[in-house]
Amino acid sequence: MSTPDYIQDIDSWVDNALLDFSDNAGHVFDFIENALDGFNNVVLWVLNLAPYYIVALVIGALGWRLVGRRFGILAAAALVACEIMGLWADTTSTLSLVIVATVLALLVAIPAGIVTGYVHWLYRLAEPVMDLFQTLPPYIYLLPGIALLGYGPATAIVATIIVALPPAFRLTALGIRMTPIEYIELGRASGIRPLQMFYKIRLPFAVPSIMAGINQSLMLAFGMVVIAGIVGSGGLGQTIYEAIRRLEIATSIDAAIAIVILTMILDRLSQSAVRSSTEEEP
Repeated sequence: MSTPDYIQDIDSWVDNALLDFSDNAGHVFDFIENALDGFNNVVLWVLNLAPYYIVALVIGALGWRLVGRRFGILAAAALVACEIMGLWADTTSTLSLVIVATVLALLVAIPAGIVTGYVHWLYRLAEPVMDLFQTLPPYIYLLPGIALLGYGPATAIVATIIVALPPAFRLTALGIRMTPIEYIELGRASGIRPLQMFYKIRLPFAVPSIMAGINQSLMLAFGMVVIAGIVGSGGLGQTIYEAIRRLEIATSIDAAIAIVILTMILDRLSQSAVRSSTEEEP
């Protein structure tokens, strides 16, 4: 079945518009690429300051404190296993990409979620956009990134930001809207200002929901970073992609184990933060 002419015209227009956009605003995208690569390099440099065993001990101690003794010991041992498999550099590279993408996504999602939590009609406008972001195949976000930013970590970071943004946005807006009306009325009766109302009443109730959004964004960021290995992002995702191309099954399994280790550690630590914030809820 042949593609209709009008569909071919639309596809050609999209392709030409993307090429023209890249040519005419190339300096802008070069700046964005350099900024994202620079941020990622700084985070990666910080992660590599200490030897792997120091990082494993710190994460283990943190896990012991926040989750429990058994988790802390297992987390430290699992991170040491990443070094034993020869994947410590790729592990820190993956962690750096996740940190950068998640931080940038949260810098957009949390303020936007707070605003739309107050302005309901604005949330209704943003909700279909979030639905679109969450339902499109993740690979779709890599294609314009390659055209505008080229192969490398910058494209992976942008694609991961788009994937990680919706849950933090939705849950932040939900947290702002779920403040009990009696507390709001009490604040108004007390004569507190709108800014005080936000910091003293709305935000404390919203913190558990916001933390849950951060947890979900982290998990989605991990999944997207692995997929983004096909664009030369580095890290464990690229290791898996190259191992598959060369049919190196053992290497791909090792990298997959390292990804599971990272994901489980960050998931449990972030979940413990969610529980702590819930216990402190007024």
